[in-house]
Amino acid sequence: MKRHVIRPSPISPPPNWLPLDNGAAHVMPREVWMAVFSRLSHQDLCVCMRVCRTWNRWCCDKQLWTRIDLNRCGSVTPLMLTGIIRRQPVSLDLSWTNISKKQLGWLITRLPRLRDLALAGCSWIAVSALCSSSCPLLRTLDVQWVEGLKDMQMRDLLSPPTDNRPGQADHRSRLRNVVELHLDGLDITDASLWLITRHMPLLSKLHLRYCHHVTDQSVHLLTEAATATRDSLTEVTLADCSQITDQSLAFFRRCGNIRHIDLRSCERVTREGCELFITEMSARVRFEQVEEKLLQRLN
Repeated sequence: MKRHVIRPSPISPPPNWLPLDNGAAHVMPREVWMAVFSRLSHQDLCVCMRVCRTWNRWCCDKQLWTRIDLNRCGSVTPLMLTGIIRRQPVSLDLSWTNISKKQLGWLITRLPRLRDLALAGCSWIAVSALCSSSCPLLRTLDVQWVEGLKDMQMRDLLSPPTDNRPGQADHRSRLRNVVELHLDGLDITDASLWLITRHMPLLSKLHLRYCHHVTDQSVHLLTEAATATRDSLTEVTLADCSQITDQSLAFFRRCGNIRHIDLRSCERVTREGCELFITEMSARVRFEQVEEKLLQRLN
């Protein structure tokens, strides 16, 4: 017996007019109401949704909910998950919540528009839901301070998914479109940075603060010849990385588009090394030290 995918019938479009008790329609059309709703906070929108069915549908329009922030909300309930799906956000922050792998897996398969996802402070078990072939093509991923996320887990996260369905011939990483990556506080080494150079060709902003096993060799891997990150990187944060030295500045000179290098609180980076970097780069572009060990490219 053949199997067929059964989908629910499409939702009818929202009404263009607000019906009144006398059967007539309100003088203001939907587009005017939407302009009003767009100026309200999400908390106010939730209040408006209780007024009537029409307002409920209008206030739930995905254009009003491009970003949903549940940072530190604590427990993620099934009602919250249903609300997120209904609103179809582009940006979703679930940092420091107790979301489970099952919940996150259920979410990402139903959020095709999702491009920015924050899971800082969550568990690796939950974050591992992103290893699925159903993970949307994200632009920004924040997994800083994720408990249990090390080199082996980074390999699973960046490698092409292994659960492709029949007919899915794409063997590239589902994170190949990421342009901004937050890895602060993770116990990762040069091995993870090598994986990033292989699977994230569009990476522009990389945050590695408090990654104490990241070394000058990590910067060498990011900037060596034939790596996409050599030309794609514009901002790198290595603040509080104890093993970074002035040698990393020599490697950063290879990057043609680098604009921001944060080496604050890196004890083995010297002021003299930063000044030498500025001097040697001045033939091509101008940099300044806006704070001690914080290098910024001048327009």
